[in-house]
Amino acid sequence: MSIDPVQEWIDLARQDEASARFLLQMRPLPLEVICFHCQQAAEKLIKAVLAKHGLDIPKTHDLPVLLDLAAEPVPSLAVLDQPALDLNAFSVLVRYPSHIPLEKADAKDALEAVEAMKAAILSSLLD
Repeated sequence: MSIDPVQEWIDLARQDEASARFLLQMRPLPLEVICFHCQQAAEKLIKAVLAKHGLDIPKTHDLPVLLDLAAEPVPSLAVLDQPALDLNAFSVLVRYPSHIPLEKADAKDALEAVEAMKAAILSSLLD
């Protein structure tokens, strides 16, 4: 049985998004972890686009870089620049002690950003 790499990336992205949503129920809120999972979901969705178009998938967490690569075969994805930029800080910075003050609104914004990216990317994958 052959594994579809595009579906595999999508499944992993859905797991990250589901994890972020589940963690919203915790008290105290693990804001850094929620935001990290949102970034990871977006990253994996973009990598699904790269896989669909047979492009190399670089080992980077930089969403704007990945989105630029994905927008070459799918120019409509360029509208995701802002959500990608918004989520980008959550790839590494929140995984280490830092002075980034996060609030519940940041986690909700991160979830909204990944939801917007998911809608656009999944739509593009159907084309």
